[in-house]
Amino acid sequence: MTDPAALSPIELIWLVEATYAPDAAETRVPFRAEHIARLRQLKRQGIVVEAGAFADVSATLVLVRATDEEAALDVCRADVYLRNGVWVELRARPFGRVTDG
Repeated sequence: MTDPAALSPIELIWLVEATYAPDAAETRVPFRAEHIARLRQLKRQGIVVEAGAFADVSATLVLVRATDEEAALDVCRADVYLRNGVWVELRARPFGRVTDG
């Protein structure tokens, strides 16, 4: 029997959770275009795999290709949202992403 993991290789990436400030729905407005443009650029470069926020504006998830936790966090530390207090906390965890093979 074939090992299912062998059929779908796993890519180790980082899941970064960025927690929003309580007033983020309002405070993010002047920075949102820059924030989204940067994430789109990072996706084109292959650094960010996916990114998006929970509908309740509690947190954003960013899936990042990086060599280690610090490098993954650095991607988000450079974001306009963190620099301006829209995000108030970052956490990173290794994430096994199933690839197309």
